[in-house]
Amino acid sequence: MIFHLKHWQGMLDFKNTQKWITLVLVSVAGITLAVWMTRDPVAHFAEFQPGMDDRPEGASASGSVIIGSFFQPFAGKPSLSIRSSWPRFRGAEFDNISKERVALANSWDEAGPTQLWSVDLGEGHSGPIVHDGRVYILDYDEQNRRDILRCFSLDNGAEIWRRGYDVHIKRNHGMSRTTPAVQDSFVVTIGPKCHVMCLTADSGAFKWGIDIEKEFASEIPLWYTGQCPLIEDSLAVIATGGKALLIGVHLETGAIVWQTPNPNGWKMSHSSVMPMTLFGRRLYVYCSLGGLVGVSADSGSLGQVLFETAEWSPSVVAPSPLHIGDGKIFVTAGYGFGSRLFQVREENGKFDIKVLQTLKPDEGLCAEQQTPLLYEGHLFAILPKDAGPRRNQFACCPAENPSDIIFTSERDERFGLGPYLIADGKFFILSDDGVLTLAKVSIKKWEPLAKAQVLNGHDAWGPMALVDGRLLCRDSRRMVCLDVRAD
Repeated sequence: MIFHLKHWQGMLDFKNTQKWITLVLVSVAGITLAVWMTRDPVAHFAEFQPGMDDRPEGASASGSVIIGSFFQPFAGKPSLSIRSSWPRFRGAEFDNISKERVALANSWDEAGPTQLWSVDLGEGHSGPIVHDGRVYILDYDEQNRRDILRCFSLDNGAEIWRRGYDVHIKRNHGMSRTTPAVQDSFVVTIGPKCHVMCLTADSGAFKWGIDIEKEFASEIPLWYTGQCPLIEDSLAVIATGGKALLIGVHLETGAIVWQTPNPNGWKMSHSSVMPMTLFGRRLYVYCSLGGLVGVSADSGSLGQVLFETAEWSPSVVAPSPLHIGDGKIFVTAGYGFGSRLFQVREENGKFDIKVLQTLKPDEGLCAEQQTPLLYEGHLFAILPKDAGPRRNQFACCPAENPSDIIFTSERDERFGLGPYLIADGKFFILSDDGVLTLAKVSIKKWEPLAKAQVLNGHDAWGPMALVDGRLLCRDSRRMVCLDVRAD
């Protein structure tokens, strides 16, 4: 409808014009309301289902996932000559220290250690493990949107098999970021969206799977799951948050053997469960989002809480707890939180825990992503980005006094968020831009021996593994196997 204002002004005075305009607007509004009330405004929409609204999928909706449904064999064969093992996150003894008696090189030429083989990976930070001549790594097939456990030959990197399941994961500083665990016949993984999968270690045959988010009402952590599974005896131990805090799952059957109650509503973190022996008792110790907890690992009391404290509750925590001896537990986190040293005591079967020392990021030894090393009564770690002038430097302190930094690497030797381990009296430290530094292990001073660019990508954050002088390391897109043996 078009109004010619000059014509209206010639017929009516200004007050009448206002009345007519108001009448027309009310009439149009009334007609519009009547049409809207008699029409189904959502007739052309499908009933809501997850994933059908074209929103970017977040980390809270698992959808329908059939764990283990995909399998693909390849022509690769496991190594028959190398039987050593790096079976889980932080190695066989959970300390990131190789105990093998293999002489390793004290220096390299400009080209660095020899690269034996390499493989391309989906974007992520999952670390490799090694068992019976096989290398396992959890990967994400970005093209097919699939979590996959990949099995390679340690000899040449030829793929042996892969098994996984379809799951939609959007990029969030990488996808996969957990290290599998293997024990004899079984290998266990935790995917980015909390899907636990158990396979036979040699053939990749599917054993069982658990959707932690669905079955335990767990909340997927920011940046996806970072927790690495723990295998001990015949059980896989998983921190779930949600309906239970921790669970023990039978490796052969997938049956849940025990559950730890979670009345505090503590949530899953990026930290991993660590076994410890305190005062003759075996425990599983975990840094949840909410607090630090110690759970019985002894037969007859499996899963029972022995101690807990909410005096350690960072909003993000990736490093795992460290028992430094005599019931003292060191914990650390990034993003401004710092570190704490706790004292656990036991009397007549009852445990208690108290804070001994609290440190801000610039007040002592702290770490953002990697778990510190404990060696000869000292802690070693890469300091976080908010550690002041010493940010991202490799540092050493007495384990019982983490505020006393003895030494750090040089100002031009900063490592970002990269991993590190000890072998043959040497530190192997990988910077997050792919430079591998070799340094002599010392509790007195920084003694670098060699360095080389071994990866050309970025975000080389994934934990390393070392077996028989072969160092496995990765950046966000590629894994390499390096020969670091002495000539």
